[in-house]
Amino acid sequence: MRFHWNWIEPVMPVPYVPTLGPVHPHSPFPDLFDAVLEAAGTGGFLPHDKDCRWSATKTERVLVDAVEHGPDQTLIPTLVERGAGTVKVHVYGAAPDSLSTGADLARKLAVTHGAGKARLVWFLGADQPEAYVRGAGARVQLKEFTAGPEAGSDVPVEEYAQLPEGAGFAEFAEEMAADGFRFLYGHMQAGAVGPVLTVLHDGRVAGAIGPMETMADAAGRARLLPQYFGVLPEHRGRGYGRALWRGAMRWGHEHGAAYQLLQTEVGGASDRLCAAEGLASLGFINQTDRV
Repeated sequence: MRFHWNWIEPVMPVPYVPTLGPVHPHSPFPDLFDAVLEAAGTGGFLPHDKDCRWSATKTERVLVDAVEHGPDQTLIPTLVERGAGTVKVHVYGAAPDSLSTGADLARKLAVTHGAGKARLVWFLGADQPEAYVRGAGARVQLKEFTAGPEAGSDVPVEEYAQLPEGAGFAEFAEEMAADGFRFLYGHMQAGAVGPVLTVLHDGRVAGAIGPMETMADAAGRARLLPQYFGVLPEHRGRGYGRALWRGAMRWGHEHGAAYQLLQTEVGGASDRLCAAEGLASLGFINQTDRV
């Protein structure tokens, strides 16, 4: 099958492509939607898929035969083949029953594919109230590198491809495991990712952001890839998070990135920081497993 872009565009309030995630608003959307269908089931990555950093094979694929595509509503189910498995149904539509129809499809496909979770994914435009965001909702933020490098900070930020002995990154990664740093540390030890920026307090890692890497998008523009970002609870409120953020944005500018896309928890510390730093909100992604 092929998608009719004129059916999807009017009901897509956030620039989001299943299996790829948020993309730049000026991306070649018809080609991207068709490409994720063509790649389904191959286990291969599209050349611009940011997830290729973490695995040798793509673990999420579109369930092509179960796609429901019409003039007013499009439901695109995917299967994530990790752990017990997750079926996700992406809802592009404004019909009153779009969410209930998507939830029914998610439950049915979870049974068919023996998946442990059935998840609904739907979208709200940037003009919608934050109160409408439910479940594991996130704001999509856009940083364009058009105004020169970021202002500096009084807090020193260090860049490391390999962290020095005694800096305590292993302990930091363990304490910040919920923020992804244990996973990142394993890849750092294998030398499989780019450098990490850190802030040290008394010679020990107090906060970090990374890995710092760029990749061309589907239109050939270099983008700064999303990073893991966090500061130890006992060191928050010292300006370390803002220093790390500005250091990362300076790194992106200096390495030729045109932009970065981020997903931030609505109302969370990173969300507030991005708003204060002038990032543009592209809308909201709602996710819930209670379908």
